[in-house]
Amino acid sequence: MVLVSTAVAVCGSFEFGTCVGYSAPTQSGIVNEVRLSISEFAIFGSILTIEAMIGAVTSGRLADFLGRKMTMRISAIICMFGWLSIHLARSAIMLYFGRILLGFSTGVLSYVVPVFIAEIAPKNLRGGLATSNQLLICSGSSATYIIGALVAWRNLVLVGVVPCILLLGGLFFIPESPRWLANIGREKEFHTSLQKLRGEDADISEEAIEIKEYIESLHSFPRARLQDLFLSKNIHAVIVGVGLMVFQQLGGINGVGFYASYIFSSAGFSGKLGTILIGIIQIPITLFGAILMDRSGRRVLLMVSASGTFLGCFLTGISFYLKAQGLFPEWVPTLALSGILVYIGAYSIGMGPVPWVVMSEIFSINMKATGGSLVTLVSWLGSFAISYSFSFLMDWSSAGTFFMFSAASLVTILFVAKLVPETKGRTLEQIQDSLSSRR
Repeated sequence: MVLVSTAVAVCGSFEFGTCVGYSAPTQSGIVNEVRLSISEFAIFGSILTIEAMIGAVTSGRLADFLGRKMTMRISAIICMFGWLSIHLARSAIMLYFGRILLGFSTGVLSYVVPVFIAEIAPKNLRGGLATSNQLLICSGSSATYIIGALVAWRNLVLVGVVPCILLLGGLFFIPESPRWLANIGREKEFHTSLQKLRGEDADISEEAIEIKEYIESLHSFPRARLQDLFLSKNIHAVIVGVGLMVFQQLGGINGVGFYASYIFSSAGFSGKLGTILIGIIQIPITLFGAILMDRSGRRVLLMVSASGTFLGCFLTGISFYLKAQGLFPEWVPTLALSGILVYIGAYSIGMGPVPWVVMSEIFSINMKATGGSLVTLVSWLGSFAISYSFSFLMDWSSAGTFFMFSAASLVTILFVAKLVPETKGRTLEQIQDSLSSRR
């Protein structure tokens, strides 16, 4: 049942991916048909991240008050209305309205899906199952890249509607998070949910006692407030969670993801072919990362991944430098393609999935809503900053833009080596004990 529950939840991740990837293959079609200016399309691309910030701020409280399942259900319904607005759009206003609805929903889903998976998964499978979140995000964006190169932008909306329907239907057949049920005192449902997830014949007594004892100890503390995040017992988790999201965004992923076609065209390579190639490599590499997650550990994947994103951005920066200087023009498209594919591959194996896995693991249950919302907000704030400024940075200096992204990847390696704890093979309660010992 834990595998089925994860499969249902990651329909929300696939939806997240379709929302993020939608603007890359549709730019020319939308601009030509709706007659948007470049600045208006930049708003269309980046407004998703603005609303996602609002979704991120409310996601923790919504998930704590309504439950993980109901929060996902509401998000899926809002997404469907967002896609409908885009499909029927005849003006920029309708496009913006649809994008706003999608943004709010993805902001909520980006928090609640990895948290739900972390709370239902046994410790020996948690890393791999949590990585399925990023795998399906990549699958969603890959689907929009590949299908978007073949169909009209209005028809591409169907790729986003299908996972909403699957999520809404699947939620009727899976249990609620046992940790959430225990936290709100629904004792009978807590045991029923945990038993379903572990199997009818599984002995859940030890795990149930551990969860209940930990939650009871948390209930002895006052209700969590935002300022509590900065207490000594919580500050390390905040630094790790926020830091990983900052470096994830400073590496430039949303600039590359939102404007992939434009980057390839600027380097003299086919925009459609380039986005299709991105879509093809993302899924198998993310799947490979999921397999490695509970074998190599989180820290190793992060450092290997950041090394790869450094190399990819550096190669892309060199290609644009050669183009600007008029040197070796025959090398420019090949270097740009190689750099972007190396970057996407490296990101997909570590810097994409691992920060979300770590975020879902490092906060105590009473701080998870507040801490998770803060971390998700920072992620979307960084996403907005990069996606909105990317076209302006490229106008300033294409080579300089990618060299800056590569420098951020180098700093990421140092940050991980110094501050990020290893969470592989530990229960959520054991992770909290190890973080407390660092004080």
